[in-house]
Amino acid sequence: MSATTLPDKPVTDASGKIRCDACPVMCYIADGKSGACDRYANVGGELTRLDPLVVLEGTLEKGEQVVPFMATGTDWDGDLVNPGERFVTAVGAGTTYPDYKPAPFIVSSEADGVDMVTVVTEGIFSYCGAKLKIDTDRHIGPERALVRFKGEPVGHVTTGEYGSQMMSVGGVNHLTGGSKKEGRMTCQAILDLCNRQAVELTIDDGATIVVQAGKPPIVDGEQENRMRVGCGSATIGMFARQWFGHVDDVVVVDDHITGVLSEHQAGKVLGVEPTGISIKGRRSTPGRYFQVAEPGTGWGGTDISDPLTILGDFNAKEARPGLTLLMVSTTGDHAAYYVLDEALKPVPAEMPEPLRLTVERIQENCEPALCSVVFIGGAGGSLRAGVTENPVKLTKSVKDTLTYVSSGGAPVYVWPGGGITFMVDVTRMPENSFGYVPTPAIVAPIEFTMRLDDYRTLGGHMDSVVPLERVRDVARKRNLLASTTNPWPMNRTNFRW
Repeated sequence: MSATTLPDKPVTDASGKIRCDACPVMCYIADGKSGACDRYANVGGELTRLDPLVVLEGTLEKGEQVVPFMATGTDWDGDLVNPGERFVTAVGAGTTYPDYKPAPFIVSSEADGVDMVTVVTEGIFSYCGAKLKIDTDRHIGPERALVRFKGEPVGHVTTGEYGSQMMSVGGVNHLTGGSKKEGRMTCQAILDLCNRQAVELTIDDGATIVVQAGKPPIVDGEQENRMRVGCGSATIGMFARQWFGHVDDVVVVDDHITGVLSEHQAGKVLGVEPTGISIKGRRSTPGRYFQVAEPGTGWGGTDISDPLTILGDFNAKEARPGLTLLMVSTTGDHAAYYVLDEALKPVPAEMPEPLRLTVERIQENCEPALCSVVFIGGAGGSLRAGVTENPVKLTKSVKDTLTYVSSGGAPVYVWPGGGITFMVDVTRMPENSFGYVPTPAIVAPIEFTMRLDDYRTLGGHMDSVVPLERVRDVARKRNLLASTTNPWPMNRTNFRW
């Protein structure tokens, strides 16, 4: 059997087309053609995986770094006698469907004198999705609002985090619980996001966002440059000393917590005198205000373009003509300087140089705004049955950290509790690691690495174990140098030995 073909002899119809059983669609494929997923083809009567199998090149010198994922320049000739360690990923490996098949590659090797085995498969995930972190203060839409791709609902806005908006795209209910078009568009959105392509998403009663993993978000046509340094209250705490002596009061405008220097504890400790300022909104604790405006795309994630709209009248018992005021947003993108006139009304004035420098310092302390895409999937029946005839033992082995889980060689986070639900940052994986089947479902790589003795104990498919040298027989392969940011999958520190 070739390492790139499925283990069973393909079924053919009267016209000579062969049936692909790599997913439930069961395409009949003519010679020289590919199936609906473009992953398998009929090559001279053999069902063949089209994409190259990705093999990671490491180094035998512990601690020595190699460049991030990149092609070696030429196709690898299969010669395994060179200085680098190798790890066979599941990218391009093929699938275990239907469930009774062992994984396409169960590869034995040696690491630090220990006999190891890596079980490699491309999982078909119906229970999967992408979690999106969008670094922006801009209001993208209310929580629970539907997220749409090409008009179809594919997810929802979820709980915002510090300096970022969050979205959930995918899930089995969108993939299978709606119309056929909803399922197809959900699958396409997950696939494109996880393969690091730019995807335009629209939010009901909200914004239109272009999301691309590792790139700045584009919100309503405007690219974000920086995420906020902190909430308004935190910004007061960070920069109070730098403002002290240069301005009488500071208001940091923020959709969540607007800060006021003269009332804030930081101002009190420094001895900032009361200014009689009045803030519209709900006062939480001294110097901290909620709901000063509606969410939006203006100052500090609010809907305002004129910061004076959040101010009430100054208290004449504490305010005085000539009192100075700095108003600034949490990113430093918006800032204005005012001086109170004889009627105690703020009048715009030229910002003094020391204050201008503090605004620049806020901007300097804001991290670049990026989009983060994390794939999340539940490793179900075909995955675990492809590893062992007793799948629950694999789950226990993973939870006991006897088995290390990776995805395209990248580290994953395995959720506590039952099952093997994992998350992986797609930017730490080789490009185009994800595929699809038109059921619809996402195809994602997953690898299980453990000691050979542990694999035997959990009832693994020992008859299917092949030495690493056999990988040279794979007709299509691509070698990539391992990423310096990822742990080597066979490091002893990954296991509880």
